[in-house]
Amino acid sequence: MNVSLAKDLSVYQLVIGVQVPPKPLSLSPATLLSLVRAQIDLLIEQQIAATLWVKLPPEKIWQSELARYQSSVGASSLIYTCQIDERGRRGDGGDKGDGEENTFLSPSSSSSPSSPSSHHVTVHFPPDSQLRRENFLMVVSPQFCSLILAHRPLKKRKNQTSAKVNTNKNQPLLIITTVEGRIIQQVLDGIEKAMSDDKPLGVYAPESSPIVPADFICPTMPQAATMTQLFAKQLLRQDEINRQIITARTTKLQQINQELHNKEQLQDEYLKNLCQELRIPLTHIKTALSLLNSPNLKPPQRQRYLQMLNTQCDQQNSLISGLLELVQLERHLDGMTLESVRLSDVVPGVVSTYQPVAQEKGIMLAYTVPTELPSIWCVSGGLRQIVINLLHNSIKFTANGGEVWVRARLQGNYVQLEFRDTGIGIAESEISKIFDRFYRVRTGVTEDYAGAGLGLTIVQQLLLRCGGSISVKSKLYEGSTFTVQLATVDDTPKAIAIENE
Repeated sequence: MNVSLAKDLSVYQLVIGVQVPPKPLSLSPATLLSLVRAQIDLLIEQQIAATLWVKLPPEKIWQSELARYQSSVGASSLIYTCQIDERGRRGDGGDKGDGEENTFLSPSSSSSPSSPSSHHVTVHFPPDSQLRRENFLMVVSPQFCSLILAHRPLKKRKNQTSAKVNTNKNQPLLIITTVEGRIIQQVLDGIEKAMSDDKPLGVYAPESSPIVPADFICPTMPQAATMTQLFAKQLLRQDEINRQIITARTTKLQQINQELHNKEQLQDEYLKNLCQELRIPLTHIKTALSLLNSPNLKPPQRQRYLQMLNTQCDQQNSLISGLLELVQLERHLDGMTLESVRLSDVVPGVVSTYQPVAQEKGIMLAYTVPTELPSIWCVSGGLRQIVINLLHNSIKFTANGGEVWVRARLQGNYVQLEFRDTGIGIAESEISKIFDRFYRVRTGVTEDYAGAGLGLTIVQQLLLRCGGSISVKSKLYEGSTFTVQLATVDDTPKAIAIENE
């Protein structure tokens, strides 16, 4: 059974309009839930068949309370479920609501606790009703009457030109609880007047389901024993809610502590690795300087030690430069904005830069980047850095006479950029480690492939920021293929959209 009500109605205004109204308390939604549960506990224990007027959030945790009551006392009870009729929104600008969604948690759909029956009436209110900011449970019976009412006041932003309002779900509620018959009668009279005033407008209010019997009078106050039981149940339910809150907060604090501990361990490991990486070149430099002081040193040996000094100085410089680049990247990466980039504007230029290096080693270097590929998302300068690091690795780990290919193609909503070489390859056991800081591939060849071990780490960080990914296929001594996927501008990944909101 359904009833539509065109007239605006505010239970909160009806309550505070009585002489000597009860004082609202600023409480949390959790407290409101504990009050509702205690009320239902009492009705079930006392087997009180009552008429309920209800407007509660649509979530299962709230609606299950009504279902619990109906399953115990439903055969002789009547429930009026009030809800905002979203379907009644007018397309002519007639919706002049405050902009908040129904209830405190989320927009309401059908809030019926069970299938429609003669014991359940849905009362529809217009979209701009003040009830949008109100939730309540009103119990009406000859033995016991009560009202639990929560009102969320509007909190306007400082910018008065904005039409938006603060809808923070954690905002405290103004909650009123009362068992005074005069207040509950005032609310009933207000509801009945609203419904009767709207009858000329064609609103249907079935006589078979009156709000209350004509001879009904709200009891002034419940019996003392009933109130004692109600207070006891409220304390139990509030204690239960408090324990749940404490458990949730304790779990959250434990998670935070574990994250801090893990972060501290990572920092310790990072510093340990950094010290080790700085120590190794210095040890080689000190050894070479000691040998150069030998009076019996021959010119070829002197030349070898001088070359060692030069190599280790380059290694130290590469390490320091890589560290500075990584630190700057990690510090500012989250704040970097994404920009639209075309691969055909970046890849050919980088490949041309490395052509002389490839020719010196006798490596065939080629690329295929169709100009019709869509633009992709990346941080400013990030795509160039990704291509430089991956191409540099491919050439460095490819022996003389080898081949390196760079190929781009469209794969669904991503552009796939592939770096394939015929180099020394990577052992399967090492593939999962190559993106770690300072990690360098171990090979059995004698050629020196010294580096900072930070290039792939930087590539991975850049790809994480722009919603891309990287994968590796490799076999030892047979070459490697690094495949990068970058989101096209026409299909931004959800991760990017969330970060930029």
